[in-house]
Amino acid sequence: MRYTPAALALALLAGVTSSIGQGATPTPLDPRAAALIQQGRAALGAGNIDGAIDAYESALAVQPGHVAIYLNLAEATRKQGMQGKALHYYRQALMIDPGNQYAIAGEGEALVEKGAVEKARRNLARLRQLCGGDCPPSLTLAAAIQKGPAPRVVTADQVKPQPVVSQN
Repeated sequence: MRYTPAALALALLAGVTSSIGQGATPTPLDPRAAALIQQGRAALGAGNIDGAIDAYESALAVQPGHVAIYLNLAEATRKQGMQGKALHYYRQALMIDPGNQYAIAGEGEALVEKGAVEKARRNLARLRQLCGGDCPPSLTLAAAIQKGPAPRVVTADQVKPQPVVSQN
């Protein structure tokens, strides 16, 4: 009984000191990977989405597991219309850095584009807890949710009339 306060104090001290070591500093970007990312951004700016994805994938081969490369890959695949693949890249980035605001916002935007607005709202709530309502990723995601998913385009091939056979 008389050792309880001391034991609690030691447990608190051990918990605080061990949690200080949990924060990992981000790894610096390899110069070759940085050059490939710049090449990918230039290709994306010129409208060459496939070239940008190739450059980003090459950067990922040079330096696997870097969050910035995953975010760029996700952005390029979203512009290509492949939201499912973009979600995969955003989730890879979130596995490495769970508090990355741009990955959370990007995942939310991809979810809105797929039509999963409720899941995107959960991402927005998470962002608001992390950075408040006026950080750029939060504002971008809120605008995407407000806009809503893009309407689905139906082609004429999808709406072929079925022939009806009737007797005379």
